[in-house]
Amino acid sequence: MASTLATLSRTENGFRGTLSTLTIKAPIAVLENRTKKDGSDEPDFRVIATKNGFEVGAAWTRTTKTSGKEYISVSLTAPEFGKIFANIAQAPGGKEDEYVMIWNPGEN
Repeated sequence: MASTLATLSRTENGFRGTLSTLTIKAPIAVLENRTKKDGSDEPDFRVIATKNGFEVGAAWTRTTKTSGKEYISVSLTAPEFGKIFANIAQAPGGKEDEYVMIWNPGEN
């Protein structure tokens, strides 16, 4: 079962929405990294807590091996929750500009 960490709307330069867990509810922005140099390992996006401007994560555009579709892989880090991995995808049954950030617990 997938756990939704955030509901997001597409913007001109990324996404905006709310990160929600059992103990956290924070407005966030996933913004394009416009200073990224070609061929670098820098993230494609920066994740910012918009209430205080703190960077809480980074994200990279990836391509699935099976279908060849692009998705966004996210790494979030904060003292409140440690390190969390997630993926951004279009919201199921949602409108074209509606997205969700889904927790990716990895392998156990």
